[in-house]
Amino acid sequence: MSPDPASTPYADLTPDLILGAAETLDLAPTGGFQALASYENRVYKIETEGPPWAVKFYRPNRWSDAAIAEEHGFLKELVDAEIPAVAPLARAGQTLFHAGGYRFAVFPWRPGRAGCVETASDRRALGRHLGRLHLVGTGRFAKRPTLDTASFMDPAIATLADSPFMPPDVRPAFLATTARLRAAVAAVFADIGAPTLRLHGDCHAGNVLTDGTTLTLVDFDDCLNGPAIQDLWMLLPGDRAEQEEALGALIEGYGLFRDFDPAQLRLIEPLRTMRLLHFNAWIARRWEDPAFPRAFPWFAEDRHFRELLGLLASQEQRLAAPPIRLHTPQRHL
Repeated sequence: MSPDPASTPYADLTPDLILGAAETLDLAPTGGFQALASYENRVYKIETEGPPWAVKFYRPNRWSDAAIAEEHGFLKELVDAEIPAVAPLARAGQTLFHAGGYRFAVFPWRPGRAGCVETASDRRALGRHLGRLHLVGTGRFAKRPTLDTASFMDPAIATLADSPFMPPDVRPAFLATTARLRAAVAAVFADIGAPTLRLHGDCHAGNVLTDGTTLTLVDFDDCLNGPAIQDLWMLLPGDRAEQEEALGALIEGYGLFRDFDPAQLRLIEPLRTMRLLHFNAWIARRWEDPAFPRAFPWFAEDRHFRELLGLLASQEQRLAAPPIRLHTPQRHL
């Protein structure tokens, strides 16, 4: 019996296909390539007779062509506005290409280290980039999701509750806890009423590259509509005092270009709750992809779901606590 294509989506993605895809765009690959860390898609650094490129093969059946076009269009807007991001290569006005049944895009290679946003100076610089990004992001995507409870909590709760790895004795407590969390998160969103805009969506330090002088935002695969704080809160490290200090530096830079509403700080714990559930549900949905059991073997253990229930109970306490404070006064042009 042949494997289910849905469970082995990249089974036919061979080195010949990868290099052949680059050849169709006249990139003159030399034969050298390196697989980069990526689970949802497959990304490769391709060596060519000129500069290297990053070739991204999109997971089949995840995004529509129109949704990918919105990602690419947003990146072009950012680059045109001289915001440090990386837009895909275009040929005859097209940025999404096809090879061997796969869709792919090609991006200029950007060297640098990820996960190194650690100083106040770095955070102020990144805040400036995000303030400008959100100015460009005013408006809405039409074909990409919106960050809300209906899209990001409800499907995640259902997926995890139905997971074969969920211990039967944990399931009732999981459903009761997530029902309370869902109501609490929805209430905060309704109370804040934060406007949505086009966001990076997955803006953590791992998606910020530094070459020692410049910070570059990468991996816009999860760009979506949502509140501005979504692109800030995952950059906050450590304990509460460290988070408040880091937030102050980010907003000091951000506020040079765009007003930040401090009321959105109340959304941090709701967003953290949503991400915790969404991340676990993502693993559950992708479990048949062989890359996922290799990367996340702990997900299949009873202990993981018991620990997850404990984390969700902690989120109930976090949601009831006062939000972190913003100390730094905003400055504007």
